[in-house]
Amino acid sequence: MPHDAAALPHRTEAEQERISSLCDAILRISASLDLDTVLQEIVDSARALTGAAKGAITTVDERGRPRHFLTSRVTREELRQITDWDDGTRLFDRLTALGESALKIPDLPAFLRSHGFSTGPMPYRALQGTPIRHRGNHLGFLFFCEKEDGREYTQEDEEVLALFASQAATAIANARAYRDEQRARARLEALIDTSPFGVAVLSAATGTVVSLNRELRRILQGLRTPGQSIEQLMQVMTARQTDGREVALSEFSLMNELSTARTVRNEEIALAVPDGRSVRTLVNVTPIHASEGRVESVVVTLQDLAPFEELEQMRTEFLAIVSHELRTPLTSIKGSTATVLAASPEFAPAEMLQFFRIIDTQANNMSGLIGDLLDAGRIATGTLSVSPEPSDVAALVDRARNTFLSGGRGRGHRILVDLPPDLPRVMVDRQRIVQVMNNLFANAATHAPESTPIQVAARQSGGHVAISVSDRGKGIPPEQLPQLFAKHTGAGDGPRGVRGGLGLAICKGLVEAHGGRIRAASGGEGQGARFTFTVPVTEAVDGPEAVAATAGRAVALRQGRESVRILVVDDDPQTLRYVRDVLTAAGYTTLSKGDHRELSRVIRAEKPQLVLLDLMLPGTDGIQLMEEVPELADLPVIFISAYGRDETIARALGAGAADYIVKPFSPTELTARIRAALRGRTELPPFELEGLSIDYDRRRVTVAGRRLKLTATEYEVLRVLSINAGRVSTYRALLRQAWSRYDGHVNPKLVHAVVKRLRHKLGEDGGEAAYILNERGIGYRMPAPEEDA
Repeated sequence: MPHDAAALPHRTEAEQERISSLCDAILRISASLDLDTVLQEIVDSARALTGAAKGAITTVDERGRPRHFLTSRVTREELRQITDWDDGTRLFDRLTALGESALKIPDLPAFLRSHGFSTGPMPYRALQGTPIRHRGNHLGFLFFCEKEDGREYTQEDEEVLALFASQAATAIANARAYRDEQRARARLEALIDTSPFGVAVLSAATGTVVSLNRELRRILQGLRTPGQSIEQLMQVMTARQTDGREVALSEFSLMNELSTARTVRNEEIALAVPDGRSVRTLVNVTPIHASEGRVESVVVTLQDLAPFEELEQMRTEFLAIVSHELRTPLTSIKGSTATVLAASPEFAPAEMLQFFRIIDTQANNMSGLIGDLLDAGRIATGTLSVSPEPSDVAALVDRARNTFLSGGRGRGHRILVDLPPDLPRVMVDRQRIVQVMNNLFANAATHAPESTPIQVAARQSGGHVAISVSDRGKGIPPEQLPQLFAKHTGAGDGPRGVRGGLGLAICKGLVEAHGGRIRAASGGEGQGARFTFTVPVTEAVDGPEAVAATAGRAVALRQGRESVRILVVDDDPQTLRYVRDVLTAAGYTTLSKGDHRELSRVIRAEKPQLVLLDLMLPGTDGIQLMEEVPELADLPVIFISAYGRDETIARALGAGAADYIVKPFSPTELTARIRAALRGRTELPPFELEGLSIDYDRRRVTVAGRRLKLTATEYEVLRVLSINAGRVSTYRALLRQAWSRYDGHVNPKLVHAVVKRLRHKLGEDGGEAAYILNERGIGYRMPAPEEDA
């Protein structure tokens, strides 16, 4: 007994030291909000307090998959051996299944052998485990091997481990709750920021602006002066109501709603500034109450009425187009019928027959106009469908030529056809493409002098055939080219429009429904014009796959191979659902993501063959992602967006996108453009430019028949420049696409060095460059073959 009494102070002192260390560890754990830091502190502290030689903590996500794996006093070599161990995952699953309570394995090698595991890199004799649980849910495990002094774990050790497991469970649960809250907040912010309505949150206590979304900033941007803040703008802004009253915004009755509970619905107000600029809006005000009932903040929504005014104007113009076009055939029909009805008995039958021909012709014109109007409506709503089938280009041109000339619309024009003999077959709806060419023939005949020829040419360009219709007419001023394919250009005053622009707008919709593009070019007034549209070539498949292609569906890979994987990134759930259903029905495997922040990881993990990318995303845009995400450089990217302005499309294609689709789009157009992008990626024809030849399939480069020996990086730089021939490739783009290791840092000197070696091997220098042209301060450009011609 005396001996025990003498040892008691020492045990008490050890317990106090242990409790003090435990408190210090808990304080250190509570001092950080970073989950990894907290978990590392937990495993380190638990190992130190129990005297374990080594320790580890593992966590699992909501699906039971490993999430974190942090160790204490485990060397890098030991960690590598554990992670490379084939039975590691199975052992983890087995221990997790046993882990409803504390786990104690005194003889670890015997346990491994009895359960069919190899001992592998597990040199530990014993294993102590404590499950991490929170409200009945398994969150992970604390693992420790034998103690450093060889003693067994005591009841006090197990209680310490249970305490640390509880701390880990709380930290993990809090981190998940915080993550879920942040995700919900981000979704709400993204929803508000991408809303078509302007949204402002105002503080009821101070009347100051708490937040503004993107649309409201756009609305107010037209009223602000350079350097003027939103608060300064509100001080000088006035609000004009529908009854004509105009008051300063600070005195306006809506501002008084900040301290009341009354709401305002659909009140029309014009916001104006002293220099006369104004914008008409539809205003709603909703107070947000705190728990005690007082008004905490106010949400104000403003809807810009300018688009509705523009829509009304477009509707008026459209009606003017329709009335103008219908009036012409109706006038001819009315005049012919009036002449026939008032004819004398001596009226010659031949003359009467001629009037009947006029009536029949004009009735056919009216029928065609009504068909065009219906097509325009289908194009606008994205419901236009086409039925592609393999077709011969020469046969299509001949059919369109005969249809046009037999209709009597040529006015003496000859149609000269120049087609190369080796054109591939194209996948098109024959009737629709003939309709496109007839509209272009009629457009040329309308704006070119009589008896001048209309020329038709075609050439293959990658996975497409480009068909052009040229005339020697009055040409198109450059400033009118961007509006050429808009259907609402006014009745009869369009610069080149068939039926006031309606015919060319239908051409655009029909070509895009096939996955192609249409463009116009002219040297200016009096220089004639050339309209060029592209259609996809027929895919080289046989048997059942050819049937699927003919039906307009995506061609699946041969039996036993995985279907094409397409990643869709869009923050609009309706678009994601629509695109997923269309692609699934077409035979593709679809991966849908609403968040762009893990784009690099998803591409590396899922390995898609093509990416459909929304142009506008929360906090960024698709063009910026093309520059920031290196994984996108090796994939065809198709933008999907509601923004259809030509300059936006040009900017996206200039950034390296394979294509650009404007919402709304039909399933036929979507699948056609995807097929074209995939085909263009895999079937690049050899590149030829002034003796330089690049065979992409064999990675063979020759100059005047002499084969060049290029390094991997030199070849990749040349490949990138040639694929983008005619466009400037920036230093960043070249580094991202041609270098296997790119850390995001732009180093022009590195590009300069490779280009210098390339030029030397190509037999040119910077001053007399024919293949690689320098764009000072930007990058390099290779001339397009047609540019050289």
